[in-house]
Amino acid sequence: MDAVLEKAVDLARAAAIEAAEGEQPVGAHLSAHEDGDRLVTHLFACTLPGYRGWVWSVTVARAPRAREATVCEAHLVPADDALLAPSWVPWAERIRPGDLEASMVLPLIQEDPRLVPGFEETGDEDLDELAIWELGLGRERVLGPEGRDSAAERWMRGSHGPTAASAIASTSPCSTCAFFVPLSGSMRTAFGACANEWSPSDGRVVAVDHGCGAHSQTDVEKQSSKWPAVEPVIDTDAAVSLDLSETEPEPVPEATTAADAVPEDASTETADATVADAPAPTEKPVDAAAPESPVPPESPEAPEATDVSEPEPASASGEPPTVEDAAPTDDQR
Repeated sequence: MDAVLEKAVDLARAAAIEAAEGEQPVGAHLSAHEDGDRLVTHLFACTLPGYRGWVWSVTVARAPRAREATVCEAHLVPADDALLAPSWVPWAERIRPGDLEASMVLPLIQEDPRLVPGFEETGDEDLDELAIWELGLGRERVLGPEGRDSAAERWMRGSHGPTAASAIASTSPCSTCAFFVPLSGSMRTAFGACANEWSPSDGRVVAVDHGCGAHSQTDVEKQSSKWPAVEPVIDTDAAVSLDLSETEPEPVPEATTAADAVPEDASTETADATVADAPAPTEKPVDAAAPESPVPPESPEAPEATDVSEPEPASASGEPPTVEDAAPTDDQR
């Protein structure tokens, strides 16, 4: 190693400080190695946060027969244990299943091993018949054996395969469910689509050995309520809103006849007057209906005396008959 260049540590540090725009990012001198004839590189530690393992590299050189070193270049480079970003991968190779969004478009893969030309045999009888029928009018490429096997293995390992948690807990497989729609072609014996809206696999491809709790033929035992049976509670303190602004209509009085319009006292007085005006006993037999003694006001036979004579109809003015009108005359007797 050139002795002049090996001793040019201060010159190299000054170049590193200038590249770092300050003394703080430049640490201690780590090492120096010879890159060629009269060409040496000095390394200084980097103290910048987030740059673990990075170093400041300063390369110095001297001309033949020269006694002084000159700086060739100074920059920050990663060391062997530096924290680096992953290597660049093109977007077409970096994208993974599930990353595709509505606004994204995948690039065309010309040599896709999963596909074969539409005019070649794929090993699937139904698919081959379809390709022959639509030859020249159908798809340019169709799913080949490799692509079909890859899809079957992926579906078997997925969340809708026979090893899923819902399939293990299910009592019946999807193959016996009425909502299981088998796929066409050679995959009909292994996979189908779920058409049950209550199933978590609705609208997805499921294996015939998959299962869930929405099977069309399964049922559960009806269990009684765990709550104890108690007497119903009637809330008598419930507040009921009443509208007091509306008044109830007054009851309409019932229609009365002229006989009912006579007061009870008037009927009693009429009966008494009839008894008082009765003539003394003569040769004529006494009316059996007439009592032997004056009838007291509260006698139970007083109403019968009232029934003897029918009340006269009310006058034209609508006033009820008086006591004098109700008393019988001598001619009436």
